[in-house]
Amino acid sequence: MKIHSFFNDVVSKNEAALPSYFMEDAVIRWHCTKEKFTVDEYVRVNCAYPGQWGGEIERIEDFGEKVILVARVFSPDGSSSFHLVSFISLKDGRISELDEYWADDEEAPDWRKQMLCKRSI
Repeated sequence: MKIHSFFNDVVSKNEAALPSYFMEDAVIRWHCTKEKFTVDEYVRVNCAYPGQWGGEIERIEDFGEKVILVARVFSPDGSSSFHLVSFISLKDGRISELDEYWADDEEAPDWRKQMLCKRSI
């Protein structure tokens, strides 16, 4: 499977292309919000997400039938930024399961800044 193409189609909300990456009975889970989707539901929700988005892949770990993708997704004006970790299970070159964890990018809380030397990545 072409992981870069899949990621680009997710970020650009390519409704026509997204279903082709999935097995018909694939299961998609967004663990941080406790949601579970069919392929059709996932495509509908992803493409309805407000705003335009850009993204960059930071890391891919490819284990054949299992792929881990780490990426940053951001608004063009820089007002919003998120990190995404996707665990992708493949069957016959298509996604059979997609488990995703999304987090807002934000500053460390003050209590932690005071406790530790500030080290940024």
